[in-house]
Amino acid sequence: MMVLVLIVAGVVVVALLMVLFAPYIRKYSAGGTCMSMARLDGKTVLITGANTGIGKETALDLAIRGARVIMACRDVEKEVDHLHILINNAGVMMCPYVKTNDGFEMQLGVNHLGPFLLTYLLIGLLKRSAPARIVVVSSLAHNAGWIRFHDLLSQGSYNSGLAYCQSKLANVLFARELARRLKGSSVTVNSVHPGLVRSELVRHSTIMSLLFSLFSLFLKSPRDGAQTSIYCAVAEELHSLTGKHFSDCAPASVAPQGRNEETARKLWDASSELLGIVWDH
Repeated sequence: MMVLVLIVAGVVVVALLMVLFAPYIRKYSAGGTCMSMARLDGKTVLITGANTGIGKETALDLAIRGARVIMACRDVEKEVDHLHILINNAGVMMCPYVKTNDGFEMQLGVNHLGPFLLTYLLIGLLKRSAPARIVVVSSLAHNAGWIRFHDLLSQGSYNSGLAYCQSKLANVLFARELARRLKGSSVTVNSVHPGLVRSELVRHSTIMSLLFSLFSLFLKSPRDGAQTSIYCAVAEELHSLTGKHFSDCAPASVAPQGRNEETARKLWDASSELLGIVWDH
């Protein structure tokens, strides 16, 4: 009985300490904050997935800076004459196996093929509006990802976690390969890891939803999670930096498989073939 009492007392003490120190731990875990005061008057920004979470916070921040912000959410189409910043932010995480309308596995389709196609459609406009920036929201999960060229669309087997990691690795590889192809064009491309953020992204995973609920005090708010995307979009010191990966508003390491040039080019070709497009610019 005494042992049980001590265990319960210990749990209570730990819980109280977590509550008391949560604000300080959260402040530390929130990582970097974009300190740039850059204005974006006269600039046009397009952000995908901007109706909630870090996309919404990114859109709000850039709008306050004076930018004309186009929030590219579902079923929204807009014609523009200039585009200075493209933020590929939309994403899904660990959803059950389902296909997009085009027949692609959902996570690869939404997280990688969608941004790949959108960027292809807008690249001419971005070049004409240069200097311009492209920000691709990836994840630390890319470290656990591998591009399964033999079953890229998970038709042979499907694991929601592995499929998510593959799509986030694809984001990193896409950003690096696109940066290489755009060298000298005054259009920069960088990928970012926003951190662990309290958002709707984990809604498809019961386990992840439970974990995020238990440790919500230590997760980033959407506003904190948006900081690195904002930093890469506006920071003056990044005007010519391209092909890099960022986390907490600072350069971050990339997994070896995310630095493989052969894999990046092979994924580029496979993605182009799936979408039926040819990049000639």
